[in-house]
Amino acid sequence: MNLTSEKLPKNPFYTSISQYVAKHQKFFQWRKENTDHYSHAALVDKALQLLKERIRRGDALAYFLRGQLYFEEAWYEEALEQFEDIKDKDHQATYQLGVMYYDGLGTTADAKGVDYMKRILDSPCPKARHLKFAAAFNLGRAYYEGKGVNQSDEEAERLWLFAADNGNPKASVKAQSILGLYYSTKEPKELEKAFYWHSEACGNGNLESQGALGLMYFYGEGIHQDTDAALQCLREAAERGNIYAQGNLVEYYYKMKFYTKCVTFSKRIADYEVHDIPMIAQVTDCLPEFINRGIAMASFYYARCLQLGLGITKDEATANNYYSKACHLNPALANELHSLVIHQRI
Repeated sequence: MNLTSEKLPKNPFYTSISQYVAKHQKFFQWRKENTDHYSHAALVDKALQLLKERIRRGDALAYFLRGQLYFEEAWYEEALEQFEDIKDKDHQATYQLGVMYYDGLGTTADAKGVDYMKRILDSPCPKARHLKFAAAFNLGRAYYEGKGVNQSDEEAERLWLFAADNGNPKASVKAQSILGLYYSTKEPKELEKAFYWHSEACGNGNLESQGALGLMYFYGEGIHQDTDAALQCLREAAERGNIYAQGNLVEYYYKMKFYTKCVTFSKRIADYEVHDIPMIAQVTDCLPEFINRGIAMASFYYARCLQLGLGITKDEATANNYYSKACHLNPALANELHSLVIHQRI
């Protein structure tokens, strides 16, 4: 698994931006204006001006918000400098530094990322409490990947179990989902545990786990086989933007000979490009490797329909382009599907 960092958890001291606005109404008064007259760049510039004024007046949260704005705009060097300035006063800045140093955002990847996450996890301060589950997930990732620490699946599992907190929706839902993936891929597999954790994560809104549950129901892994439940999970996940779920529905439609539906669905997915994957991952919080598989799967089945003229006018030249795309995206998956073609199973 190629994992990604846990996003900054919400601060319970300001559980919504409205609470901040209520305390500093003038700060966000500009939002009441007709924003159609502003470009995104102009809005960001205006926000930075207002934050600068709030900082001048001694608003500590505004200092963090400026760093966070830099971070969200991918101005990582500016964000890093801002967070470094307040790391000893703001736990959220410490957390973000952990993410940035570990992932190499605005700097080269550095073991300091692990140290910052440990600082959050070990902090006795109540204001760090909401960050502990996410920090534990990120530390688990470090042990799983062996970056900044000695590789240890056992320590990764321990930290993820702490972060998942028995399915607590206020804990790390990402850890709950990753435990589902971990138990379904480790040797030996523990599929009942995998199903349990994907169920917990799905119940807490995790999109990756919703698609994974669909496949577990479909193939009877960790649970009795149930095609109706499988399709419900896959369709709902697909509607919410899970590309891997969409790719597996394409395969289902093809095998059920719903060729028109297969073509319509697969064409839309197959037209994503490699450079779209990071954006999709950021929006959906799904792992890039599964997004890749979903696009490759859709590309292959769309090519197959074009090659044979199933649900669409036969076009072997275009089919070859999509076959090539599938091979480029995921050679192992394309080879597996090609083997099924050779054996006349698809």
